[in-house]
Amino acid sequence: MTKKTLLALAAAVLSVVALGLLYAFGNQSSCDGPCPAAAQDSGGALVSDRFWFRHRDLGATGAITVRLTSMTGTITYPPPDHDEIVPGLTPWAKVGVIVKDGVRPGSPYAALVMTGSHGVRFQYAYTEDVAGAAGSASGVSEQSPRWLRLRRTGDTVEGFESADGTTWRKVGSARLPGLPETAQVGLLATSPGDLSLREIGLGGGLEEVRFTQAVGVFDKITTEGTTAGGGDWQSAAVGDMNHTDWEKFHTASGASEQNGVVTIAGTGDIGPISEDGGISAERTLSGLLVALIILLVVGARHGARTAGAGGDLRRGAVRIGVAAFATALVAIGVTVPVSMAILAGKDIPVDQLPMLTGVRVVLGLAAVLALATVFAYGLGVVLRRAWTATGVALALVALPYAVTVVPFLPDVAGTWLLRLTPAAGFAMQQTLTEYAQVTAHYTPANGYYPLPGWAGLAVLCAYTGVVLGIALRRRSAEPGWR
Repeated sequence: MTKKTLLALAAAVLSVVALGLLYAFGNQSSCDGPCPAAAQDSGGALVSDRFWFRHRDLGATGAITVRLTSMTGTITYPPPDHDEIVPGLTPWAKVGVIVKDGVRPGSPYAALVMTGSHGVRFQYAYTEDVAGAAGSASGVSEQSPRWLRLRRTGDTVEGFESADGTTWRKVGSARLPGLPETAQVGLLATSPGDLSLREIGLGGGLEEVRFTQAVGVFDKITTEGTTAGGGDWQSAAVGDMNHTDWEKFHTASGASEQNGVVTIAGTGDIGPISEDGGISAERTLSGLLVALIILLVVGARHGARTAGAGGDLRRGAVRIGVAAFATALVAIGVTVPVSMAILAGKDIPVDQLPMLTGVRVVLGLAAVLALATVFAYGLGVVLRRAWTATGVALALVALPYAVTVVPFLPDVAGTWLLRLTPAAGFAMQQTLTEYAQVTAHYTPANGYYPLPGWAGLAVLCAYTGVVLGIALRRRSAEPGWR
């Protein structure tokens, strides 16, 4: 390795580490005073758990049965008329019944809900979602109500639905280990933000989320197995609520009862993706693109120089690949854990990063950068001109990655670029999970890639193998090559 090459590798390390630490130190909470703790499930993962809850005590054995006669909602400031307030429900707005371990955000629960567009669902443990009858998606009214029932037996909760209150269909069941002898049971209403995209660049989309609220009307409410005579009904928000202008000056979230009819309004979500926007490990790697560009230049120059000098191509590929892998391993292996620790120490919500996932990200990304460097090396050997090879490598690897992690292109175009180009390998850094029951913008710019990590790595390996194969065949075919 020449002195210039070593300096370039050092610059690659510093770019990743410096930008990652700058992101971590520069990230500050925006709350007036201490921010409320983000909801975490029993495993420590960040979740959404915000809804209005009208509840009472429930013993070890018992049930709640209700009839839902109306589900309406409000969506504020939809495009293009951002001063307009319209009636409507987001697809995953929810009203229904729930059994929960107290009122602490993140505590175990099981719920049977009617949704805005997906019918009746039995949901529990934040990640689990079971669909009700196919016909339940048609909505509810006084003429066509929906009966909902949750039954608790120890730590098992079962959900049932009915169209007439006589014939019941079981939707699902859940075991909630550790559910206390006295839990809370009652009615809920919640509604996640309405998502739309504002066009930027050449058709990319920037997310805009607006406040929404869901309202459910219930009657024929009966409970069984309530403790000490059942206790009085209580009404409160789980999580933070009633701070938006809509709730302050128009319709506050809450619950009211008149003549046995309960109306409950709420906003928020109960689900696996945190509303607080936890920071993923990928966000700390903003310097990855800079390091990639440096390594592509190093690889292309090394390949052109090796070809011009008639050097050993295989040995050159191994040497530059090992050097790039070691460089990336140090850079990523330092940046991810240190930056995540800094953010967590500042009480900024961070997504859970299990040890095996962290190891996969560090080793996988190091392998991706090493293969990309060898790919550029092979181009340098084939083209014999360092800057030409650099330009091709940047166009095939760095550019597709750059225009997709920044939402510059339409989602479809970005998705295909990360399927068909060598940049597909960067799927190795994904740590987030896509959930069907959560409306989100599942794109590379938000940490979601179109291919699994192993498949993306296979695409990059294929490109690298083809280029090296061409280089080796040319060497064997030309007498002047060794």
